[in-house]
Formats: sequence, structure tokens, C-alpha cells
Amino acid sequence: MIQNAWLIPIFPLIGFIILGLGNNKISKTLAGIIASCAVLASFIIGISILPGFLNGETKATTINLFDWINAGAMHISFSFLIDQLSLLMILIITGVGFLIHIYSIGYMHDDEGFNRFFAYLNLFVFSMLLLVMGSNYVIMFIGWEGVGLCSYLLIGFWFKNQDYNDAAKKAFIMNRIGDLGFLLGIFLIYQTFHSVSFAEVFEGAKGFSSGDTIIVAITLLLFVGAMGKSAQLPLYTWLPDAMAGPTPVSALIHAATMVTAGIYMIARSNILYTLAPMTQTVVLFVGLATAFFAATIGLFQNDIKKVLAYSTVSQLGYMFVALGVGGYTSAMFHLTTHAFFKALLFLGAGSVIHAMSGEQDIRKMGGLRKYLPITFMTFLIGTLAISGVPPFAGFFSKDEILALTIGPYANAIFIILSFTSVMTALYMFRLFFLTFYGTFRGTDAQQHHLHESPKTITIPLMVLALLSTVGGFLGMPAIMGKTHFLNNYLAPIFDFSNIKNEPVHPSEFAEYAIIIVAVVVLLGIILWGLNRYNKNQSVPPADDVKVSPIRNLIYHKYYIDEIYDAIIIKPLNGFGRMFNKVLENEIIDGMVNGIGKTVIWSGKTLRLVQTGAIGFYIFAMVAGIILILLYNLFMV
Repeated sequence: MIQNAWLIPIFPLIGFIILGLGNNKISKTLAGIIASCAVLASFIIGISILPGFLNGETKATTINLFDWINAGAMHISFSFLIDQLSLLMILIITGVGFLIHIYSIGYMHDDEGFNRFFAYLNLFVFSMLLLVMGSNYVIMFIGWEGVGLCSYLLIGFWFKNQDYNDAAKKAFIMNRIGDLGFLLGIFLIYQTFHSVSFAEVFEGAKGFSSGDTIIVAITLLLFVGAMGKSAQLPLYTWLPDAMAGPTPVSALIHAATMVTAGIYMIARSNILYTLAPMTQTVVLFVGLATAFFAATIGLFQNDIKKVLAYSTVSQLGYMFVALGVGGYTSAMFHLTTHAFFKALLFLGAGSVIHAMSGEQDIRKMGGLRKYLPITFMTFLIGTLAISGVPPFAGFFSKDEILALTIGPYANAIFIILSFTSVMTALYMFRLFFLTFYGTFRGTDAQQHHLHESPKTITIPLMVLALLSTVGGFLGMPAIMGKTHFLNNYLAPIFDFSNIKNEPVHPSEFAEYAIIIVAVVVLLGIILWGLNRYNKNQSVPPADDVKVSPIRNLIYHKYYIDEIYDAIIIKPLNGFGRMFNKVLENEIIDGMVNGIGKTVIWSGKTLRLVQTGAIGFYIFAMVAGIILILLYNLFMV
């Protein structure tokens, strides 16, 4: 069955081609069915391959479709690698992607660009599958650039709004900054190993000593790419602005697909990173800073989707912390659970926005639990999961990452990450209670319109709620069970790294302490939220109300966008205007215009010689002959 794996990306590609060519000729109902079935078919093939890997009968397999580049010593094949890691990503992308497609049928039903939207979704899924299935860095880079293009198309889907176009361009440009680092890393890989194939590169890397300069350089360049795609400091500002796209796009980009590409790339390149301890330290501290920084911003945001966006940035920081301490399985575990509960939260937010006639400000919501009972219950599960409340999915994966940071770094990393986890619970329960508890704070027209979303929206919510509830059991901690399913499943991928640098695991006492303290703190946060936002009906102040300087600073996201605008964009625009005025208008245009003026002047001057007098012509001819003779006599 594994030999049919090449069909996995083909089905979404076919869906894109059909919907792209027959855009206005296909009904909305048929378009939704075609797009959804294309992704479902890919998911079914992935599921059919899974049992072979679970029982050990199937080994990692490379499917060579054709020889692509043959130039001198360079040989790059267009081939796919199907192993435990790529299959896990395939199932997440197509499984969650299918649910988002179903959700989109209901959410986008009245949009005039319905068919175009589903064509873009299919192309996005195809590009992401290409990224995770490629057997070499070049195929991965093609998918990498493909999801960047699709994110531009999807974020700016409502292109009649210039702000949305600006957000799309911002995402595209900031990703290009990171992509340059990734591309340079690929060049250095080829120069070092004379190949870009994973198998050959990783086998060759095992001959290098730990900390080798060339390996450090390669991994740092690859990490620059990961910083852009997975929205880490300082290349994170595009992600919150990506909320300009339709809510299903937010779920697709922020949950299981595009933003996890950087995590996947480092996990795939784990051998290189294990041999570069300095780079691992950089990854660790960038991830830690991003997790903490984004969590603080989330505390005071009032846009329901912006809160979730900064939450995504923060959770990606968690994953990079895990990668930085060598916990590759833990990073993939949190990636998996995050895909479940973050997709659930974004789609739940979309259901709320749908009921609120497009309103996204949580200060204008309240009391929605009685109007949207299914959305309320599923959003509650998502909130419990991301906050780390046992036994929901986020508890197990976050607990595992926290446990990994206890020993090696004198607990400093553990304390910061724990505080970040507390802030996550604070802003998520703040969001939850302001949205669903208290009294309704919207308009009468909005209240009259309130109703539960259709089944095409609520069924995906319920499925994701189930996954967010049981997904954590893929990785039970040692004190709850001796078998860590995901660790055993991914062991062949990370064998070398685990042998070379086995992650330190905490004692049973430490694990019990983490769980008990987490439960007590989370219960306190829940009671605080109920008292503040339900009993006392506290609502965040309006934008024009004066607040403390610190709160104002955080609310405005530390003015990072304004700082970038002041130190990067405005100087570049100034240089552009200067070069346009001096270099373009005066020098380049001056040269071009000067040539034209010279030709005109010479033409006007020479025409004066054309007098019509035959005697003058004879004189000129004789003078010319004499000059030629003199030249040949004295100069040649």
C-alpha cells in the first residue's frame, strides 16, 4: 500500500486544477464536495499505510517518481520519503485539513469567491504535503515556497479591502526573509555533502564531530527559515496580521500546517541539530523568548482571533524550547495536540463571529453559552486543553516539555516556561468568560441574530473536541504508564539524536509536583475568571480610556510594528525616494535623455550641411578623399 503514497499529494492537486479551471462553471455544492473529497482521499491513503508502521512490517520507503535535475555531478530526484515522521504530518495535515474543508462549506457558503477559496485550500494542502513528503531539501523547499504563496492568496482572499492586501504582503515578505536563510542553508548543505538527499546528508553528517563549524553554520541558516515560517522573534509580526483572512484560513495556517513547517524541518534535520549544540541553545532561547513575549501580549488583546494568534506564536515557542533541549518527540507531540485544540479554538471563534454577524471584539460579546451551546462546550474543551488542564490533550504535551527543562538549565528555563503556561491559562479563560459568560454586550440586532451554527460547522467542532480530549494519551508520562506511544512510534527517526544526546527526564516526585501545582494553579485561574468576568461583570476598558503605561505598552504589542516601521521601512523608503530622485531621474534618465538630445542636436546640425549646392558637395568629396589618403600615408 505504501507504493501508492505518491497519490497523497496528487488528489489535492487534482482538486485545485478542477476548481481552478472550472471556477464559475461548478456549483458551490459540487466545489465543496470535490475539494473535501480530495483531502479525504489523501487521508484515507495515509490511514491505510499506518498499520504497517505500527506493527513494524513497513520500513521507511523512498518513492522515486523521476530524475529531476541532472547537471554534471548534481543529481536531484523528484521523490517522496514515507516514514514515521512524514506519515504523522500527513495524517495531521489531511485529517485536520479535511475538517476545515467541511467547516468552510458552511462558513463560506454566501461568499462570492467560494469556488476560488476551495481551489486555494486544495493548493495549500498540496504544497504542505509536498513539504513534508519530499525526500530531499529541494523538494521540501518547493513545498515551503508553495505554502508561502498560498498563504498570500488566502490571507488576502478578500482583496477588495486594502488592509487585507497589506497583511498578505507582510506575510509574504517576512517569510521571504526567512526563506533566504533556508535557501543559503541548502546551498551550504550541497557544498558540504555534495547532495541534498536526507539519507545521504544525514549519513554524511554522522562523520562530523559535535560542534563542527560547518554544521553550526548550516543549522543556523536553516533555523532562520524556521523562524520566518514558524513566527519566532523577530520574524513573528506577520502571524497576528494574518487574521485578515477568513477564519478557516486562520485555522489552517495557525493549527496544523504552515506554522508547523519550521518545527517539522528541524525535527527532520535532528541529526544536524544534535551535532550543533550551539545552534540548539539558540533555538532554545529564541523559543523561550517568543513563548514568554507572545503570552504577555495575549493578556490584553480584545480581538478574539488576535488572542488566538498570539497564543499560536507562544505555543510554537514551546515547541522550539523542546527542540532546543533535544526533546524532538516532545516537540512533535505538542505539535500534534496543538493541531487539535488550536484548530478547534479558531473554528469555534469562527462560529462565534458567524453568530455575531462578523463582530470580533470580545468586549461586545458575553452570555453566548445559552445561544451557542455546542460552540460553548467545544470551545470550553479547547480552552481546557490549551491551558493544560488534565486529562485534556495539552496537559500531557505541555507537561512533557516542562519536565524536560527541569534538570539541564538549573530550573531557570522551567520557571520562565511555567510562568508562560500560567499566562496562557489567564488569557484563554479571560477570552472564554468574556465571550460566553456574563450578560450580552452587543447590539439588539446582533442579539436577535444569535443562533447556533449549522452542522457543517458544529460537526468539525465536535470531532476536534474529541481529539483535544483524548489526543494527549498518545504520550502518557512515565508515572501514568510505561508506554509512550508516540515516543516508540518515532524512535527510528530520532535514534541517533537520542543516543548522542538523550533528553534528561525528571524524577517521579518532580512529575507529581508539576501535575499537582498545575492543577491547583489552573483551578485558581478558573475561579478568578468566574468571579471577575461572570460575577462582577468586569469588561476590559475601551480603546480611548486611559490605562496604566505598562498595560498600554502591552496592549499595543510593545509597538514592535511601529519600531520596525521607524528603523527599517521608513529609512528604506527614504533611500528609495533619494535613489529615485538622484540615481533614477538625474543620472540614469539624464544619460538616456542626453543620448536622445545628442542625436537630435547632431541631426539638426548636420542637416545644415545639406545646402543643395553641387559645388559644395564636390568640394566635400575631394576633401574627404584627401583626408583618407593622408590617413593611409601617415597613420597606417
